[in-house]
Amino acid sequence: MNGPDLTTAGNDAGPAGTVPLWVVIPTYDEAENIGPLLTAVAEVLAVARPAGFRILVVDDGSPDGTAEQARAAARTLGCVEVLERPAKDGLARAYVAGFRHALAAGAEVIVEMDADFSHNPAYLPDLLAALEGADLVLGSRYISGGGVTDWGLGRRLLSRAGSAYAQRRLGLPVCDLTGGYKCIRREVLERIGLDAIAADGFGFQIEVTALACRAGFRVLEVPIVFGERRAGASKMSWRIPLEALVLVTRLRRRLARLDGPPELSEQVTAAV
Repeated sequence: MNGPDLTTAGNDAGPAGTVPLWVVIPTYDEAENIGPLLTAVAEVLAVARPAGFRILVVDDGSPDGTAEQARAAARTLGCVEVLERPAKDGLARAYVAGFRHALAAGAEVIVEMDADFSHNPAYLPDLLAALEGADLVLGSRYISGGGVTDWGLGRRLLSRAGSAYAQRRLGLPVCDLTGGYKCIRREVLERIGLDAIAADGFGFQIEVTALACRAGFRVLEVPIVFGERRAGASKMSWRIPLEALVLVTRLRRRLARLDGPPELSEQVTAAV
């Protein structure tokens, strides 16, 4: 049986030429991964969401030719766009630029995911299905059915401790606050306000979820298994947990200053 035609997949537009679903993938030195990843994402979505989708690569001036590889994939697949930024400016800034681009193009749902295959594209149908009953869906490593592979004990403890610390300090009913595999409705980003995002790096993941919970949006966690990157060097460093620690303290003060009592959404775990 022939597979989906990826040269036309994702190009079905809605009113005024809009496409309802966008996948935003920030990149820096991911030349070995980006082409195969884009093909894998397009293949999954061509079946799961044939009504229309676009994939946006946001590259921060990768010196290894990531943008060139992404443009080559765009010519082949037909559903990919590449947004090139002049220099590395932090994960949060890349995501905000990608979100602005997608929202301006009419996106109703935005998926964010890593470029290195640690977020398996096979989970996309589960995450999108869960969005039918939620405003923000998190691919969660720390609920039943979730997990990680190929991590040493130190990294496992650091990740779990960081998420648990943020959960307790911010009072949020979410098990995996630091994960970056998410489906977000347009309304969430509009209510939060992209100008209000204070994080520069990986703390962005905590901030978006915390602000969504604080605004009363329904947050759903879906189990995923987080894998090690397929190729290239990890971006993990000691600066990442330090940034998150500082961000959580500031974010707690910020949430406390908001008018009225917190409107925290109920945590819902989807077993899919």
